[in-house]
Amino acid sequence: MSDTIERIKCLIVGSGPAGYTAAIYAARADMNPVVYTGIEPGGQLTTTTEVDNFPGYPQGIDGPRMMVELQQQAERFGTDVRIGMVTKVELSDKVGGIHKAQIDNKTWVEAETVLISTGASAKYLGIPSEQRLRGGGVSACAVCDGFFYKGQDVAIVGGGDTACEEATYLSNICTKVTMLVRKGDMKASKAMQHRVEKAKNIDLRYYSEIDEVLGEQVVEGLRILNNKTGVKEEIKITGLFIAIGHKPNTDMFKGYLDMDEIGYIITKPKSTKTNYPGVFACGDSQDKEYRQAVTAAGTGCMAALDAERYLGSLEGILENEKEAVAN
Repeated sequence: MSDTIERIKCLIVGSGPAGYTAAIYAARADMNPVVYTGIEPGGQLTTTTEVDNFPGYPQGIDGPRMMVELQQQAERFGTDVRIGMVTKVELSDKVGGIHKAQIDNKTWVEAETVLISTGASAKYLGIPSEQRLRGGGVSACAVCDGFFYKGQDVAIVGGGDTACEEATYLSNICTKVTMLVRKGDMKASKAMQHRVEKAKNIDLRYYSEIDEVLGEQVVEGLRILNNKTGVKEEIKITGLFIAIGHKPNTDMFKGYLDMDEIGYIITKPKSTKTNYPGVFACGDSQDKEYRQAVTAAGTGCMAALDAERYLGSLEGILENEKEAVAN
C-alpha cells in the first residue's frame, strides 16, 4: 500500500436506511463520512414498490424514491456517496488503530472508524416466475407489505419461527393464508406452531412446494406441488410471501468480528460497538429480530453517535499523552 492512500475519518460500508441515517448524523458531527453504496445502492427498499409504515410519510412513499431522498439528505450535510463495493478489509484491534478497506478489488482506503450497514439479503426460492414478480405481489416481508393485501387471499412459504409469525400476522388482516411447508413438519418452536394451528383461516399444507407463480404483471395464483404424492394443484392468490430466512451480508468481516452462527454481527449491549475498537455495526447486518426500515435507521443513528464518541475519546487520550510527555 502506498503512502498516498486516502485517509477517511468515517467510512460507512453499505447504503440503505441504516447507512444513510448514520451518514446524516456523522456529517452533522463534522466526521466527513464516505459511503460506499455496495452492490445494491439503497438496500432492500429499492425492491419495494411502496413503503407505508415509515414515520413521516402519511400517504406512503415509493421505496426507491425514499432511498433517493435519504441519500440527498445525507449529501446535503456533506456526505460523500460513492458507487462501489468494499470487497476486503483489514481491521486493527488497537484503540486508535487505522482500519483498511479495499474497494472493488482494486484501490484501498484507510479509515479511523468503520460503520457497517451492509444489511441482509432475503433468501428466495429461485424460481424464474418468483423472481419476475418480485415487487408485483412477491415479497420477503409480510410486516412490510402485508397491509396491501388486506382482505385478500395470500400464501406464505416457510416452516420456521419467522414464517409462523408472519403467517399469524397475515391471518389477522387477510381473508385466507395458505402456508406451504416443504417437509412433513415445521422447524418452528411448539409455541409458534400452536399459534398457526389455532388460526382458523390458515390453510397449513405439508410436503408442499411452489411449482410456478402464476401471473404476468402481478401475482394471480400458484401451482403447488405435493412432493410426497406428486400431485399438482392451482390456487388463486394475490400475494406471495417468502419466509425461508435471511443471510446477512457480512462475509468480508469474518475472521475479525464476533458473529452468530448465521453471520449476524454481535454488538455490545445497548450499543453498536463490535469487538474491534472503532468498528460499529447497524441495521440488518446485526439485527435478525426486527429487520424494519425504521429500526435500521435508529441503529444507524446509534452507530454514528458511538463513532463520534469514540473519536472524542481518542482526542482525550492524545491530550493525556501530551501532558505526560510534558511533565
